[in-house]
Amino acid sequence: MSRSGGAMLEDAAATGTAKRWLMPAMAASLAAAIFIVDTLSPLDMAIAVLYVVVVLLSAGFVERRGLLLVGFACICLTLLSFIIIHGQDYNLASTMRGVVGAAAITVTTLLSLRNQKATRSLREQADLLDLTHDAIFVRDDADTITYWNHGAEKLYGWSRAEALGRKAARLLQTVFPSATAEIRVELHRTGRWEGELVHTRKNGARLVVMSRWSLQHDERGRPMATMETNSDITEHKRAENALHQAQAELAHVTRITTMGELTASIAHEINQPLAAVVTYGEACLRWLGRDVPDIGEVQASVQQIIRNGRRASDVVARLRSLARRSDPEHVPVDVNEVVDDILLLLERELSSHRVALHLSLGAGLPRVLGDRVQLQQVAINLALNAIQAMDAVPEGQRRLEIRTVVDHAEAGETVLMDVKDSGPGVDPQTMPMLFDAFYSTKTEGMGMGLSISRSIIEAHGGRISAALNDEGGMCFRVTLPVNEETVS
Repeated sequence: MSRSGGAMLEDAAATGTAKRWLMPAMAASLAAAIFIVDTLSPLDMAIAVLYVVVVLLSAGFVERRGLLLVGFACICLTLLSFIIIHGQDYNLASTMRGVVGAAAITVTTLLSLRNQKATRSLREQADLLDLTHDAIFVRDDADTITYWNHGAEKLYGWSRAEALGRKAARLLQTVFPSATAEIRVELHRTGRWEGELVHTRKNGARLVVMSRWSLQHDERGRPMATMETNSDITEHKRAENALHQAQAELAHVTRITTMGELTASIAHEINQPLAAVVTYGEACLRWLGRDVPDIGEVQASVQQIIRNGRRASDVVARLRSLARRSDPEHVPVDVNEVVDDILLLLERELSSHRVALHLSLGAGLPRVLGDRVQLQQVAINLALNAIQAMDAVPEGQRRLEIRTVVDHAEAGETVLMDVKDSGPGVDPQTMPMLFDAFYSTKTEGMGMGLSISRSIIEAHGGRISAALNDEGGMCFRVTLPVNEETVS
């Protein structure tokens, strides 16, 4: 160590020693001065009351036993001064002055002891707050930081000295999930607030925290301070986003696989209108090729060409929407329109498997908030499973029913979509495993369709369930909540 460094350590040690002895020396000097004045001064007044200053001064550097000794010593000095002055001349006035001085010293000592106990308790509580890994700080109603624990130092990088007195939102560059005015209204109304915030560390790194606020009021009920407890969930949010991304990619792969299963139906649905376009085009040429062109027939043929062209375009548009890879977009969706969209892709499957379709679509269904493509994926998966499950049933008994209805339950309004089949059903013991990943009742199945369907519906705030029909077969029910914003 250099000489200058050693000198600095010696100076610091000397300063600390001086501070430790300065306050006791001042208290002792003040007690001596009060004793001299009280003993030698001719003034008829309770000078001994000034010993309370010695007691208050000593309360800052001695503990309980030491403070009791200081108070006792001050009372002894008061009595000694009284005996010296009035040893042979006791009177009521001087005695009362002595009693007042001793009483003042006693009361001050007891109050100082109580204050020490309260201060010690607060210090212990503050020490406990320093033990937690969470970042805890207190700010007044003007957002000025008044307390900053060790967890906040570690999480944000600012020391206690650097943070105290700073504006919390400005220091941490807080990004709120909603308007600060709305948050303050809720905080003052309920006394609590909880939500996710984005903060900035001292080194500039951004982090996401789960923040919990508690409002403290004074004895008059006015807002006094807010304690904010923040837990770092940055890694959790990153992992959650990665999981959502993986689920989205898996759902996309499943959609592509489903489209592969529907290849024959897709080809039929596109070829049929294209063949009709060719047929009506040839007819149109024949009507135009007559000596006297039949304009009425030509117009009818052109209208059929347009109608079938649009039908082919609709099929292609639905295929492109189903195949696209994009983030979920929750918008108001009509469940009946979702059913209509999938029927265009299922016609070939229904025909090749000789399945009769029965629709029961509720009128005037409220819209749900969801991603149209994902809901189409769920509906297609349930319908395909139902169609394929009926292969073991005689042709005349194959019946697929799709029903939509609104349910006015106590928990809130919901839209139900039931997909029923007349197949053999499943073993009741395997029912709890139907929605497990990689579990399938089909030998060639991957076991991902129902699992992904459940993830999609739960992400929409709904639920999906399966049950055996009384008359045989399965019924899959999708329940989707009606968002108040979608109700006109």
